[in-house]
Amino acid sequence: MSEFHKPLDHTSAPSGSLIDLVGKERELQRFKTLSWEGSFEDYLDLVVENPLIARNAWQRLYDMIRSHGSEDPEVAGAPRRWRLFDDPLGGGHDAVFGLDEPLDRLVQTIRAGASGFGPERRVILLHGPVGSSKSTVVRLMKTALEEYSKSAAGALYTFSWTVDGETIESPMHQEPLLLIPEDSRAAVLESINKGLRCEYEIGIEGDLDPVSRYYFKLLLDRYDGDWKRVIEHVRVRRMVLSEADRVGIGTFQPKDEKNQDSTELTGDLNYRKIAEYGSDSDPRAFNFDGEFNIANRGLLEFVEVLKLDVAFLYDLLGATQEHSIKPRKFAQTSIDEVIIGHTNEPEYKKLQSNDLMEAFRDRTIKIDIPYNLSVKDEVRIYRRQFRKKGAARCTVAPHTLEIAALWSVLSRLDEPSHPNMTLLQKARAYAGEMVSGFSRENVREMKNASEREGLVGVSPRYVQDSIATCLVSDRPVIGPLDVLEVLEDGLRHHSLISNEETRKRYTQLISTAREEYEEIIKREVQLAISADSEALDRLCSKYIDNVKAYVTSEMVVDTGGREHDPDERLMRSLEEKIDIPDSRKDDFRHELMNYIAAVHLDGQTFDYRENDRLRRALELKMFEDRRDTIQLTSLVSTVVDPDTQEKIAVIRDRMCREFGYDEVSAEEVLQYVAGIFARGEAKQEPGDTEAA
Repeated sequence: MSEFHKPLDHTSAPSGSLIDLVGKERELQRFKTLSWEGSFEDYLDLVVENPLIARNAWQRLYDMIRSHGSEDPEVAGAPRRWRLFDDPLGGGHDAVFGLDEPLDRLVQTIRAGASGFGPERRVILLHGPVGSSKSTVVRLMKTALEEYSKSAAGALYTFSWTVDGETIESPMHQEPLLLIPEDSRAAVLESINKGLRCEYEIGIEGDLDPVSRYYFKLLLDRYDGDWKRVIEHVRVRRMVLSEADRVGIGTFQPKDEKNQDSTELTGDLNYRKIAEYGSDSDPRAFNFDGEFNIANRGLLEFVEVLKLDVAFLYDLLGATQEHSIKPRKFAQTSIDEVIIGHTNEPEYKKLQSNDLMEAFRDRTIKIDIPYNLSVKDEVRIYRRQFRKKGAARCTVAPHTLEIAALWSVLSRLDEPSHPNMTLLQKARAYAGEMVSGFSRENVREMKNASEREGLVGVSPRYVQDSIATCLVSDRPVIGPLDVLEVLEDGLRHHSLISNEETRKRYTQLISTAREEYEEIIKREVQLAISADSEALDRLCSKYIDNVKAYVTSEMVVDTGGREHDPDERLMRSLEEKIDIPDSRKDDFRHELMNYIAAVHLDGQTFDYRENDRLRRALELKMFEDRRDTIQLTSLVSTVVDPDTQEKIAVIRDRMCREFGYDEVSAEEVLQYVAGIFARGEAKQEPGDTEAA
């Protein structure tokens, strides 16, 4: 009987073990901590002990981001990477890659708002094309803020009233310190901030919500203005932010204009209670459950904010600039929350062209969230998406995700303004690779010079959908050419491409990506043919001996003890492989000898494998010397002798071992490269005089 069909042995686990797993002692203790309740005086003692529990929403959000840590940039002047956006709570499932610069700007904006420098009175507007991770960025902050509120470092509190045997919660979960009268706040804050050592100070801003004002005034009248007697009716409790429970985290998404109602933001009358309390202006007959209300103390996300009706945007102006909202029938009501909206390009263009929205534009801080411009980071997005999917169905050949990512990045780049740089070289430079003639500073200047790069181009979603289409095919292996074919086919009916010129450009870039892939696999086959480490070591030693003799004007001594002049033909045969012109050969040779001398001075041994250019030259020279021992074109022949078959098997094995292919994909690559050679379509390497 299959083990999947064996009857369950209910005696194998102790009785109640699953219940015990759920009801751990640690969870019980955590529940008690999060359920803390005490008097207002108890709360003041907590504030004196730890003033940070009275932070405002901006300060708490900033501290939450910092709590996850950050990484210093590897290159001076580059942005810091904030680990929150690696999605530590979700195991990296929603990690954001390649957007360190805009995300660092976002964090610095929040930091400035936490210090009260102005951004706290603005709407943060994340602007970018569809699929650029705008909503993911906000979702990561919301999720992390919820978890932070459950920790000791992120603790925050609210209060309720106990009046005549009835308990009334603060409907907007307000900070208990708002119960302190205006004329006493300065003295209290001086005491609280005295020992505080951080970038900001704790403040008490705003007023009580209408319900709390009602009971505060009721009790003041009852006790003839005795504030101490009033706060005896106050119970302070720990609160936890939760979007699901609508506590401190809110999300608002525009609906059809005819169905939009401002009460969704600021709350509405409870008509059943009007009869009970006798007035529609009684705060007890009002539901303070609009998104502005419930997001108090935390964060409010506006999805596609610029699709809101104009009346809604006016509500936003007061909410940001004055930190207050206007519920129907009530006075301005204080709020404490970070407001983040996001929008796509078409809506933002409408905002720019609408003179009536000047006030809103003036109260927004726009942060561009572009597409990835680094192939390496784009690959990480696809790898995360397909990390576990498709493995059982088919194999994804090496370079498949890289070539798809290259095409998508190329679609987002402007043509290089420098005449000596190609678009492909620009993509390599943006990925951190060294491009001859261009420094890191040059690359940074190129990035800063363009305002449109990353805000146009192909969405990652389109590429992911194309890869998914390949994954569900019946092929045992999918490779770059399969994905490029699906991408090209999809361009004919892509819903977001209406411009024929754009479609034509993207199709041309498919050809560029295909050519790059052919160069990659051609090189891998070359390496597989020339992969003899001992022979490469001998060739390198011979080259270095000749260069040393050339630089020092000495003679070369061969293995037989005979002296002769440096072999210029040998040296040039390697140097031409890496585009060293005859006019630059002396400089290159001196630089190489200086490098070797420096390595030896450090007490290390020179290894040509650590010098990419020299290694590449040696590999190409070895391939050239050996390519006649096996004709790749024999792969497409119907008759192959046993000796050649054995050599091909060795090459295929090296492809699998060195480059991560399986036998099927290695065979396909060899066949494809052989076809290129057979058709005479292979590009000549520098120094090649004939097709291999």
